[in-house]
Amino acid sequence: MKLSKLKYNPENPRRISPEQLDRLIKSIESLPKMMELRPIVYDPNTMYVLGGNQRLAALRKMGKTEIPDNWVKSADEMTEKEKREFILRDNVQSGEWDYSVLEENFADFDLDDLGIELPEMLGESKNAPTGITLSERFIIPPFTILDARQGYWQERKKMWLSMGIKSDKGRKTRENGSTSASKDLMLMKKGGMGALEDANTSIFDPVLCEITYRWFTTANSKILDPFAGGSVRGIVASLLGHKYTGVDLSEEQVEANYQQINIADKNSQPVWICEDSINIDKIAKDEYDVIFTCPPYADLEVYSEKENDISNMSYDKFIDAYNEILGKSVSMLKANAFAVIVIGDVRDKKGFYRNLVSDTISAMKKAGAMLYNEAIYITPAGTLPMRTTKQFQSGRKLGKTHQNYLVFYKGDPSHIKTMGNVECGEIDEKQELVNV
Repeated sequence: MKLSKLKYNPENPRRISPEQLDRLIKSIESLPKMMELRPIVYDPNTMYVLGGNQRLAALRKMGKTEIPDNWVKSADEMTEKEKREFILRDNVQSGEWDYSVLEENFADFDLDDLGIELPEMLGESKNAPTGITLSERFIIPPFTILDARQGYWQERKKMWLSMGIKSDKGRKTRENGSTSASKDLMLMKKGGMGALEDANTSIFDPVLCEITYRWFTTANSKILDPFAGGSVRGIVASLLGHKYTGVDLSEEQVEANYQQINIADKNSQPVWICEDSINIDKIAKDEYDVIFTCPPYADLEVYSEKENDISNMSYDKFIDAYNEILGKSVSMLKANAFAVIVIGDVRDKKGFYRNLVSDTISAMKKAGAMLYNEAIYITPAGTLPMRTTKQFQSGRKLGKTHQNYLVFYKGDPSHIKTMGNVECGEIDEKQELVNV
């Protein structure tokens, strides 16, 4: 067989490094018999190599122009589908996968069944043209799925929590039963629904804070949080060098937040104001670079029995107050700036969803901030499997393990590329952890 007849397959999903190619050449030179035992398989219709592209490259580098007939084998008896499957199975044990080729040409195959393990995120491919992974460049791959269950996320979360952040401080748990199905979780002060750990505790995810600040702010930004809750968003902002101002109605929560002030950076300590957010334009009057918040999920969690606590209002009154608070907050946001809201839908007393996510988008649009990005934030299941069994059997309600991560923009999107003189896609190098 003349090697000039054989063609490299453009759909070959494997790549080989120069070092690996040199080792392959030595193997063929020391044991030519291997070529008989594992011949190059080709498609007689196109002469494309189905299995053995790297061996063909090695033979050509060795200076070969022709090889014995028993070193090659025709795939003339294979169907087209069998030929494509052979390409995958023949490559399982050698070289490195080119994930972009796999994704483009072999998406219809069950790759796990074929023994092909994809990275947790395709952006982690070693074949990325930049030479670095998306996680190395952006902390977390900037996809529309933010998966807090992944090992890399959990490790980073442990790093943050090891600093002593305790967002559950300052909240009370309901001791007596509630007659309202939508209020049956707890009576407590909000620490954020960034991660619902179990039925008695909700804490905001510090990794979600970090990526928000790194992705949508520049150095020394002023952060406004109209629904502050626990300490996490403030402390993470401080450790990244930002000036954070949060408003919360609970005296106990604000006091508990300040008890953790020693964790924050002394030069950019967070400020928590104990007041009603309906007056945010007066009590926190300033011009802000970013809004980052996690509002009450209507009456899913009731944080106090105060009449002006919007979690204690009917849904219609909640939406009215919610619109007013968001409107005033956006009015204090600078032009050409981001606002990020973590929110999720809630059910009414009959079990129907209220569409709180859409109501949030409408409220921000009225305020002058348009939806720019949306992502699904997936949380660890915790005790959800146990709770889901009962609620699914009795009412066919799916166990909810995600929230909506909404990114709004106020201004002209053409300014994003040079936001704060930082080229779009680059993480601001000045945002280093101050105390770590």
